[in-house]
Amino acid sequence: MLRHRTETELEAGLNHIRCSPKDSGVLVLISRRPRVEEREVLEEAEISLTEGLVGDNWKTRGSSRTSDGSAHPDLQLTLMNSRMIGLLADERQHWALAGDQLFIDLDLSAHNLPPGTQLEIGTAIIEITAYPHAGCKKFGARFGPEALKFVNSPLGKELQLRGLNAKVVRPGKVRVRDVVRKHA
Repeated sequence: MLRHRTETELEAGLNHIRCSPKDSGVLVLISRRPRVEEREVLEEAEISLTEGLVGDNWKTRGSSRTSDGSAHPDLQLTLMNSRMIGLLADERQHWALAGDQLFIDLDLSAHNLPPGTQLEIGTAIIEITAYPHAGCKKFGARFGPEALKFVNSPLGKELQLRGLNAKVVRPGKVRVRDVVRKHA
C-alpha cells in the first residue's frame, strides 16, 4: 500500500518539480491500460493516429466528452511529470496507478507547454491539447486526499501537476529513455 504524502511533504517537493527541463527531457516510464483497472509497464510502445498508445483501452473505453460516447480524439494520451509521480510514489511499480501512459522528465507547466505545443518522442510527434487533466476520485483514493487537493489547487493547475492530455500527430515508436523535445 502507498503511503499518502502530507501537504508539507508535497510542498517540499515543489522545487524539484520546478527544476524539470524546459525544452528537452526524457521518457521515464510507459504504461498502458489494456482494461479498466489493469496496467502494463512497457519498455517500448507504438503510438498510432487511430489507437493512441497501441494496446491501451482509450479507444474502446470511450469518453463522456463526445456526443456519442466514442473516444475523444484530443484525449488519446495522458502525460505526467515523472518528478511529480516520483513524489507521490517512491517505487516505480506504483507509478502506473496514476492512469497516465507517458511519464516524462519535462516541465509540463501551462507556461512551458501551452495547448498546441508539439513534442517529439522517439519517432512519434504528439500535440498538447486544451482539455485539462484534473485529479479525480480514483487519483485521490490511490495517492491520498492531500495529493488530490495539491494537484487541483491553483498552483497545481498552473504547473499541470496532474498532467496533460495530448493527441498523436505523427505515429511512431517510443522507448523508455527516449529524448522528449519540443518540436519546431
